Amino acid sequence: MKNSDSLITHWREVLAEIASIRQQTESQQNVQLIAVSKTFPVSDIATLYQAGQRDFGENYIQEFSDKTSMLSEYDIVWHMIGHIQSNKSRIVAERAQWVHTIDREKIARRLNEQRPEHLPPLNVCIEINIAAETNKHGISANSMELLKLASFINTLPRLKLRGLMCVAKANSTKTELLQQFGMMQTLFQHLHHSGFAVDVLSMGMSADMHTAIASGATHVRIGSAIFGQRHYTQTKND
Repeated sequence: MKNSDSLITHWREVLAEIASIRQQTESQQNVQLIAVSKTFPVSDIATLYQAGQRDFGENYIQEFSDKTSMLSEYDIVWHMIGHIQSNKSRIVAERAQWVHTIDREKIARRLNEQRPEHLPPLNVCIEINIAAETNKHGISANSMELLKLASFINTLPRLKLRGLMCVAKANSTKTELLQQFGMMQTLFQHLHHSGFAVDVLSMGMSADMHTAIASGATHVRIGSAIFGQRHYTQTKND
């Protein structure tokens, strides 16, 4: 937990860095900052909200449930960026605006069935296990598997397919990052050319934001560069 002045300073530094990277790389796409607030208190979220940040990402369903309840008076755009178990999907369907981690039809179907009719369709991204890591979720970087899941999602009226998401392999070299993010761009273009109205590439975290934006990221998920280091080992989705 940072004091308010320090937290806002770091947040502004990240926004400035995003703008600088876009200028350096002549990036044409807008880049949305998602502040990944997992394990940090609601007071930190409220501080950044008051400063102007609206998009926040959470990994864990119980923490997401608690925070959305405590901050219900704020018009926060909540992004679920962690794995969703089928028996915990309802709270996400009811309270999130975005889910970045769709990797199987069962979860997509449950979110569609549980999304309240009075809310707009839930924005979703398909998660790609871009480095084929056995300890990570996501579908393989296989265009046929991707098209199959994307086609299924498009049949669900309460979901809106927006694009793709990945978590790059930890400690990747720049060359490896370029390969992984380049494959994401290839898969994204394949979806687009196959007739899907996708516009989101959710990739890039505190350590690899520069390479991700240069490779076409539209959404970056930044935690430690804003909130500080967490007090446990956690490599996913930050």
